Amino acid sequence: MAIPAVVKKTADMALNTYIERRVLPQLHARVRLVHRWRGNTVTLIEQRPWWRDEATWVDIPIAQFRYDNQRNDWTLYWQDRNQRWHLSEELTDSREITRLLAEVDRDPTGIFWG
Repeated sequence: MAIPAVVKKTADMALNTYIERRVLPQLHARVRLVHRWRGNTVTLIEQRPWWRDEATWVDIPIAQFRYDNQRNDWTLYWQDRNQRWHLSEELTDSREITRLLAEVDRDPTGIFWG
């Protein structure tokens, strides 16, 4: 089942606000944050210029948020060095994606921002 339009729009707004706050405009030539949707999953991605060719940008996945239609909530995932996603055990599911974004920002274990 597809994510409800109102939930997706609310998540888009929250992610855009987070991205605007996280990266200063004067740094946009060196680092960007974007988000990409795939079904009921949205991934927060950091982009940086490739060291060999600065015209090419490299994607670095930071966090993934998955929406469950039956439970009407979001879950937070982190990616390991083998590019496998794991459920974040630090935070329970949330109906508000902003709560999960706050956890990514706080990053108490260093699994999102290092």
